[in-house]
Amino acid sequence: MAARTKTTKDRPSYRCTECGWQTAKWLGRCPECQAWGTVEEYGAPAVRTTAPGRVTTSALPIGQVDGRQATARTTGVPELDRVLGGGLVPGAVVLLAGEPGVGKSTLLLDVAAKSASAEHRTLYVTGEESASQVRLRADRIGALDDHLYLAAETDLAAVLGHLDEVKPSLLILDSVQTVASPEIEGAPGGMAQVREVAGALIRASKERGMSTLLVGHVTKDGAIAGPRLLEHLVDVVLHFEGDRHARLRLVRGVKNRYGATDEVGCFELHDEGITGLADPSGLFLTRRAEPVPGTCLTVTLEGRRPLVAEVQALTVDSQIPSPRRTTSGLETSRVSMMLAVLEQRGRISALGKRDIYSATVGGVKLSEPAADLAVALALASAASDTPLPKNLVAIGEVGLAGEVRRVTGVQRRLAEAHRLGFTHALVPTDPGKVPPGMKVLEVADMGDALRVLPRSRRREAPREAEERR
Repeated sequence: MAARTKTTKDRPSYRCTECGWQTAKWLGRCPECQAWGTVEEYGAPAVRTTAPGRVTTSALPIGQVDGRQATARTTGVPELDRVLGGGLVPGAVVLLAGEPGVGKSTLLLDVAAKSASAEHRTLYVTGEESASQVRLRADRIGALDDHLYLAAETDLAAVLGHLDEVKPSLLILDSVQTVASPEIEGAPGGMAQVREVAGALIRASKERGMSTLLVGHVTKDGAIAGPRLLEHLVDVVLHFEGDRHARLRLVRGVKNRYGATDEVGCFELHDEGITGLADPSGLFLTRRAEPVPGTCLTVTLEGRRPLVAEVQALTVDSQIPSPRRTTSGLETSRVSMMLAVLEQRGRISALGKRDIYSATVGGVKLSEPAADLAVALALASAASDTPLPKNLVAIGEVGLAGEVRRVTGVQRRLAEAHRLGFTHALVPTDPGKVPPGMKVLEVADMGDALRVLPRSRRREAPREAEERR
């Protein structure tokens, strides 16, 4: 008797009980949700096919599609409009993520009040606070409007019911991790719940032509909490950044289907709320009548926006065998590289056995290589106790061989420095068009850059180090 052939229906199949991922063989760990011991055997799935159905809207040539329905509407906050690409597009879903206490709720409550009008109602749904708590914050920052509606809900069905009742043009949900659907198993904030809540609100936004702002939590590593699918589903992803001990806050675009992703909005957080900064360079500078040793100015690019920032350095005699290296607002690895370059290529040996402290002003964080030259000059100025010339900015990347490399956006950086009244600049070779009235010195290596320090004082630093030995 011939053996019976094993058909597809007889073959075992395996499925993850957490996320539903399917496979033809057993695995100890689900590759989709990374859960252990959740892959179990079950019957082979039946083959399903989808029959063609009626279309809801006929396809049109792209030139005949009405693009006026996607015209952006201002939020009332120019700095946020800059990051969004002009404002909120009807039907767009924006995810704003940031650390606790950075000011997400304060900013969105201000946006809710300024964008509300008789023609465009705004619905603010809070799942983390009570309605009275949000009202107290609104009184403090002056975010009151007759067309701004407030609700405290954690049930997805209730949120959808408020949409039918209020019919808003803008929905703000604070936050997406606190709302849950009773039809989905799991606690609020879980992957399944976040996926269901976000999917339901995205469908409602597209059907109603309603703009939606979702607040998202972040993990301890700074990534957006929840499934990665959430970032793919929404139209815009924004990160709210800032040090809680500083006034500066930055809204950075990570994903934007309606504009550029390299824009940055600057805000100042204070007791009366949060306000946009059209010209934030003043926060990063210290105005002095005379230059001070150990300080150097540079121009950094946050997105496409140039910002003038100040780098400070201080060197003191070390009281311990291993000198301290402390940084604030600067990358420790790059500061260590600049110290090595100055000692080996710049012949400044006074840095090796001294405590060195380096920082930025105003809470700004400098991570791009264009600030290398300013960091190196600030360290050299502190070592020789000699101030750099007044109204000088330094721009350039420094290599391990001591060469000064070109960086992007030199012309924009020089134009911003010239606008703020700086008259001298150290830049890499071939900087391009220079603003009229500004003196630019092109430097090829650290030897050329260190010539801006007085020669006599630069010679004293190595001699003093030898005497201490």
